[in-house]
Amino acid sequence: FGLPWLYSCSVIVPRKPVFIKQPGSIVFPLHPNDPSREVTFSCEAQGYPPPSYRWKINDTFISLRPGSRHSISGGNLRISQLNKDQDVGIYQCLASNSFGTILSREASLHIAYLEDFKTQRRSPVRVREGQGVVLLCGPPPHMGELTFSWIFNAYPSFVKQDRRLFVSQKTGNLYIAKVEPSDVGNYTCVVTNMVTKSTVHGPPTPLVLRSDGIMGEYEPKIEVQFPETMSVAKGLTVKLECFALGNPVPAISWKRVDGAPFPRKVDVSRASSVLEIPYFQQEDAGQYECVTENDRGKNAVKGKLSFYAPPHLVERPQDVQKAIDDSLVWECKAIGKPKPSYKWLKNGEPLDTFEDRIQVVNGALYISSLTLADTGLYQCVAENRHGRVFGNAELRTLARQGGDVLIECRPRMSPRGMISWRKGKEALRESHRVSVLDNGTLRISNVTTLDAGLYTCVARNQYGVASSAGTLVVKEPTIITTKAAQLDVTIGESVVLPCQVSRDPSLDVRFTWFFNEQRIHFGSYGGYFEKVGGKSAGDIMIRNIRLRHAGRYTCAVQTNMDSASIATDVVVRGPPGPPLDIRVDQVTETTAFVSWNPGTDNHSPISTYAIQARTPFSLGWQAVKTVPGILGRSQLTARVTELSPWVEYEFRVLATNTIGTGEPSTPSKEIRTKDAPPRITPARVGGGGGSRSELVITWEPVPDELQSGPGFGYVVAFRPHGAQSWMQAAVTSPEASRYIFKNEREGPFGAVTTIYSAEEEPSRAPSRIRAKSLSSSEVELGWKPLPWTTSRRRIMGYELRYWAEREGQETARVLRTAGNGTSTVLRGLDANTAYHITLRAYNSAGVGPDSAVVSVTTRRPPPSQAPTKVTWNTTNSKIILKWDEVRALENESEVLGYKVIYKRSRHSHQRVVETNSTSLELSLPVDEDYTIQIKAISEGGESGSRLITIPRIAGLSLMTIISYHLPTVYVAVI
Repeated sequence: FGLPWLYSCSVIVPRKPVFIKQPGSIVFPLHPNDPSREVTFSCEAQGYPPPSYRWKINDTFISLRPGSRHSISGGNLRISQLNKDQDVGIYQCLASNSFGTILSREASLHIAYLEDFKTQRRSPVRVREGQGVVLLCGPPPHMGELTFSWIFNAYPSFVKQDRRLFVSQKTGNLYIAKVEPSDVGNYTCVVTNMVTKSTVHGPPTPLVLRSDGIMGEYEPKIEVQFPETMSVAKGLTVKLECFALGNPVPAISWKRVDGAPFPRKVDVSRASSVLEIPYFQQEDAGQYECVTENDRGKNAVKGKLSFYAPPHLVERPQDVQKAIDDSLVWECKAIGKPKPSYKWLKNGEPLDTFEDRIQVVNGALYISSLTLADTGLYQCVAENRHGRVFGNAELRTLARQGGDVLIECRPRMSPRGMISWRKGKEALRESHRVSVLDNGTLRISNVTTLDAGLYTCVARNQYGVASSAGTLVVKEPTIITTKAAQLDVTIGESVVLPCQVSRDPSLDVRFTWFFNEQRIHFGSYGGYFEKVGGKSAGDIMIRNIRLRHAGRYTCAVQTNMDSASIATDVVVRGPPGPPLDIRVDQVTETTAFVSWNPGTDNHSPISTYAIQARTPFSLGWQAVKTVPGILGRSQLTARVTELSPWVEYEFRVLATNTIGTGEPSTPSKEIRTKDAPPRITPARVGGGGGSRSELVITWEPVPDELQSGPGFGYVVAFRPHGAQSWMQAAVTSPEASRYIFKNEREGPFGAVTTIYSAEEEPSRAPSRIRAKSLSSSEVELGWKPLPWTTSRRRIMGYELRYWAEREGQETARVLRTAGNGTSTVLRGLDANTAYHITLRAYNSAGVGPDSAVVSVTTRRPPPSQAPTKVTWNTTNSKIILKWDEVRALENESEVLGYKVIYKRSRHSHQRVVETNSTSLELSLPVDEDYTIQIKAISEGGESGSRLITIPRIAGLSLMTIISYHLPTVYVAVI
């Protein structure tokens, strides 16, 4: 009868069955004369009580009747006198004890064997010369991997495979693309079982050449081809075969239809007839094509390789303890291709999901309103057509003190009989809390710890008595002893939020904190949150609290049976927030009205406000004078005084409370005060100097912010010493700092001379700047010139500023060009160095704006080594030079060639010859002295050189001079 067992989570050591050994797949080599023919599948599980074992083959329980070929020792299954027709299949071990049953992984049994060929004689195969032929192997009945080879005439003369002959390891057949007279003979197929290591020989097949002519040429005919679709497991090696008959013998090639190249691991062997892909991966999947071709045409076959992988669990269910009436969610996720499907087992049997409270969704198991009957061992099974995997977990349902519990009793009996209950060894007496329902279920209300114990259900009818027992475990509820509260904290302080609990000591407890319903991840949030509680407390500390930390904090406490939570509201007091909606109106020459709305007070009343102003001439924000002088909490408008006329102002407002001054408001829109007559006179009036009949008067210009309006200028008044009346002159430029008065009564004017008024500096930057490295020390810069003259802006030339990237712009050097040229060359630069360059035009008024920065890197330096071991031979009309090759260092420019510079000693005119080799023949008369230099040429410039002097040699037909490192070579006559 089927009363569910009830189990306690208070057991000291988990005693559910757990596999420590599971069966593995077996391929058994069956030999006809082997008397043992016995295999053993391993299975061992730990648990208490010690588990008992059963076995299944192909989902059917194995019978262990006396005399059976099957026996169990421990958990191991032994099969004797193996039968290849009855014993091949899928095996699983089941381990059970009072906690439940678990099912092992699947293990297959295959029996490898190889029978003899049945036919002893085969008819001759007659073909024409040049024809293709297929000799069939027809392997005998077998199980296990086979390999094939063919004997030609007699052992050990095996057929050697090449472009013309091929032995398929899929069919065993021998394929001859084009028969030749030397192929005539007897052919024998040799089959080897790689598991049993046994070999059998087929009957000989005679190949006979027909005498009615020779086969003409024909296009390839593909006889060996791979499947149109083929699934390959991850990590396996796949071999694709392709072979064609044809005359001439076809050539075979392989490719991927998508055009992707083969990775290096792919191997093409046996004259291109086999494509091998080891360690197959997802990226190897796709469509492959075999192309066969000869002079008469070509043919091709295609096949698709698809990737598959058996399921692999990435999320497994874990053992849980749940209270009665609670809900359970078990996640189970697996990866595989195709996508795995899921099912669940309970105690080794498919889980009944017909109940509304039990559902499986995308592998996850959901059980609501848990009962003691749900206790047991569960397994998630993820499977696809390539395999299945198991994830094991235990569910224990527990009663909580103060709750209600139902213990079901569902015996199978007919006719229906009597049901009674015992607690321990004594009959259970019903009371106002304990009752037996009509269906035999035991109900206990307001459970206490005294109700814990072993309960036995006893069922009786006229045919007998049956019973089943289970243990009821009662746990104390989890209660948070800390009271809900509200905490007031000042910004910058640290505060502890308590979370103390009372709980059953046998249950593990977990504390989780939430801030405004978002989980707190300790270690993030800038390190403000820290756990400070012990095992029975979940207290946390907030260090250096900020305004943003104000809100509701929830401590959630959870055990395997129940949960509880408590909330604490935290108020953070701090300086006020920024005032809002800053407005400025009623602007005069020196005053303006500023108004605003209050911002947040951050839980501390605002006491005062302050106004600050900023102009284009001030250093940041400055406090300003207001009316009233002190702006109290209710003052939301004020008149700002002592402003400067005709100046642009921005205003902002700050609020202060007892904790401090808050952030300033957003600046107001920019306003300009009205203009007014100047209120300040120029300072440091002086003068002196100048030419004869000139009076020079100087002063310090009035700053822009004190000019009080547009059209600002100066009136200069002066008089001779002792005179009564003043002479006046107007200076209209506000930047002017001098006035020159000429006394025109002192003499005649000189000759008339035309002069130009002051011009303006260039207003545009040159464009289309381009830089090119010429050598290791030179860079050429080109640009599009500006118009030579535009109104009052004349171009006198261009100014280049350039600096090395590693030194910075402050080290920039300056080069000026005259005239309106379009290029120049920078010299004296460092080798292999990045330079930045800007360009601007200039004239007598100043310089124009900078162009965009261009960058260029000088070339690596030329070789530091000059050509060495220079030798020369002279004849009556020639000088033949030779030297060692110059090899550049890693940081030097590559040698592109050599330059030879020579001249007659008594002449200044030099001649230059360039060559790519390390020798040169010069057609020169040898009756004069010559000086010669040889330099290596590179992109970075020219190397150093050695000066070589070749003296006049008279009356000699041949001489040789060797120069190493001396600047001058002394001549020895040979």
